[in-house]
Amino acid sequence: MKSRYALLTVDTEALPKRASGDHVKRLMWGEHENGTAGVREMCAIGDEFGVKHVFFVDLCGAYKQLDQSLEVVRWLDAAGQDVQLHTHPEYLPHEFWTEHGLERRPEYMNQYKDDARAEFVLRHFGSLITEATGKSLNAFRAGSFRWNASTIRALKTIGVPLSFNNSMCAVYAKQSLFAEPTNAPYIWSNGVIEVPTTEKRILPKIGKDEWWARLTYPESSYFRFRPWWGRLLLNTLSGSPDFSVFLLHSWSLLYWDEKGYGCYRDDQRIEGYRKLMAQLTKDYDVITTTEFLDLYARGKISASHKVDVSRAELALPVGEGR
Repeated sequence: MKSRYALLTVDTEALPKRASGDHVKRLMWGEHENGTAGVREMCAIGDEFGVKHVFFVDLCGAYKQLDQSLEVVRWLDAAGQDVQLHTHPEYLPHEFWTEHGLERRPEYMNQYKDDARAEFVLRHFGSLITEATGKSLNAFRAGSFRWNASTIRALKTIGVPLSFNNSMCAVYAKQSLFAEPTNAPYIWSNGVIEVPTTEKRILPKIGKDEWWARLTYPESSYFRFRPWWGRLLLNTLSGSPDFSVFLLHSWSLLYWDEKGYGCYRDDQRIEGYRKLMAQLTKDYDVITTTEFLDLYARGKISASHKVDVSRAELALPVGEGR
């Protein structure tokens, strides 16, 4: 054991604007006319190095293809992957909310002002995943890191012990109201454990604002990355924190065409990910959420401090954080 731990978290989603059609096929499975680069390829590379990924699966973005998304859930679970909950409820159709007797707005979880709405979303889509896997949920990450105190209280209510929502990048992007400037796990006052996405504060030039870079693959302008920082980050894992959380997406091995749609171009990102795994597994024990909870219970991983849930109490005004 290396006593340095990493989690490979993959936001698994098929959002409307990222493909012209066949969203689950193209953005989760990564299947395109000239090649494939999706979740199966990620899993295969992980298996080469004896590690599993944490797939945070969204069932909202391609709600009309719900059966196809659940097929992805079942496949990942059968492959021994760690399947957890991710939600983009802002993409749910109007009839979904009508069917459940709820108003469509507020759309974004960072705007929710009542715990009941957050609890409904997490319980409804969480139950679909647990029914498919036969396993209880350990963790949740909000879509685009749009969350607030209602999210944390709802997780406690439905019995999900881990929140993977802390991100200073999200605060600067106005996607969330609050984050602790830390990469270490901490505990909320209601007992939910926060597992921050690994980020680094970049000191600003004179007259410029500071900014944060995420530990992700590949480097991407979507996360406001600087190319030099991406290269530095991926080439110096030995100098990274003792605890790291990588952020990937189901489409991370794809490219973007001129329309902004995910597309297969070649295998370069697949091979780059294989090289990253070779380096990462030399420095870290790659763990799942179940292993995290076990290590936490045995004191191998500990919370750095406690934060009152009220720190994230207020929702962002409607229209912000998009």
